[in-house]
Amino acid sequence: MGELGGFMKHDRETPSRRPVPVRLLDWKEVYQPFDSAKLKTQAGRCMDCGIAFCLNGCPLGNLIPEWNDLVYRSDWQSAIERLHATNNFPEFTGRLCPAPCEGACVLGINSDPVTIKNVENTIIDRAWEEGWVQPVVANVKTGRKVAVIGSGPAGLAAAQQLTRAGHAVTVFERADRVGGLLRYGIPEFKLEKAVLDRRLGQMEAEGTTFVVNANVGQPDGPSVESLRADFDAIVLAGGSTAPRDLPIPGRQLSGVHSAMEYLTPSNRVQEGDLAVSPINAAGQHVVIIGGGDTGADCLGTAHRQGAASVHQFEIMPRPSDDRAIDNPWPMYPFIYKVTSAHEEGGERLYSVTTTELVGDEAGRVHTLRAHEVEQRFIDGRMSFDKVEGSDFELRADLVFLAMGFVGPERNGLLEQLGVQLDGGGNVARAADYATSASGVFVAGDMGRGQSLIVWAISEGRSCAAAVDLFLMGESQLPCPIEAAPTLQVVATATRSV
Repeated sequence: MGELGGFMKHDRETPSRRPVPVRLLDWKEVYQPFDSAKLKTQAGRCMDCGIAFCLNGCPLGNLIPEWNDLVYRSDWQSAIERLHATNNFPEFTGRLCPAPCEGACVLGINSDPVTIKNVENTIIDRAWEEGWVQPVVANVKTGRKVAVIGSGPAGLAAAQQLTRAGHAVTVFERADRVGGLLRYGIPEFKLEKAVLDRRLGQMEAEGTTFVVNANVGQPDGPSVESLRADFDAIVLAGGSTAPRDLPIPGRQLSGVHSAMEYLTPSNRVQEGDLAVSPINAAGQHVVIIGGGDTGADCLGTAHRQGAASVHQFEIMPRPSDDRAIDNPWPMYPFIYKVTSAHEEGGERLYSVTTTELVGDEAGRVHTLRAHEVEQRFIDGRMSFDKVEGSDFELRADLVFLAMGFVGPERNGLLEQLGVQLDGGGNVARAADYATSASGVFVAGDMGRGQSLIVWAISEGRSCAAAVDLFLMGESQLPCPIEAAPTLQVVATATRSV
């Protein structure tokens, strides 16, 4: 259990961020190296609880107490083996996941939880440095072929698992590079793309084939008919990419963009494709509508481009600093958080809704009109009532809509496959991830709806086990504990692949 009584001797400590004035000069990741001795101390705070709620908090079922103990004992190679047993890409979750495992940590009842996310990230980074992450090549090829459409975390997880099971897997990505939102949605300061590329290199060495500029179902991409003819199974992993819009007067004005319209070219600058982003916040007054992670990504990007001012709106009330009475442990804590982007500047406004965007004679936005709202619940239904006399205006040269996503894009691929959609507009599926179309499965946000990266990887692994079972009649692919009840027929799903 790590250090006996360590949780009583040591306080929680996490890596410090680089000074704001320094990190705004570049796009590198914001965290500074963490001393290995301090990390061992942090891992030693883990109590190895009789009932480890952190495992339940993690959709992957990561073996957290085991690799915490191994880190405390300096057995790093065994630690990465236990970490990889449940998670294909701990370098992604260690950087991007909001850590529901820490919210479920038993220490969190009356103290600060174990720094699970930092330990995880350090294990995998050290494994890469030591050369312990090597291709896992299947000993036997099955002769079956699987097409995976979409190369985000769900698609990559499904592809790696199926390749290791011996199937010939081809991943189709409509962009010019592999990675989905990991590539063009997540800014470099949160995930340097070298981290993504080294993992893709491992997957290629294992035998996974990647095809880019392949917008399946569109005139310039592979046809659905060709995939049906060439592959034994298809996995849909295209994500939930249709943005939630804001239908207010002035939405059509120049300078009003969805978050991905802004983040994608900004990431392309870091890839070397562009010298300057065509949507550039330098010297501009920016308003971001939406208070979540995507809004924070826009915020950090605007800071680095040199925005004159940035305001971020959220229609919900400001979260409390501590858990509310209806948000007890071990639920995920909905509390006030300051991300690295918020630390860098800008003003966050809560309980605010935008009513109108006003443009100049050239048709470009220059003013935003809004007012405060009061959240109410009547018969279990939530509403937002205007606070009279709270109207205000802001200068707005650029407005970014970061209010989430409403489901997968429906034209082309989904229509041609003939898959059914559920009431939320996502691809409907059975418990085994199968869609209404024979031989077609769905994983990640495309079937689940907008969610966390850890859920995407979990679903990719679970879907892979279901596809393997469909193709072979049995499967030895493991699946996360959250998905195990739906795949009980996979009786041998116990070993690490």
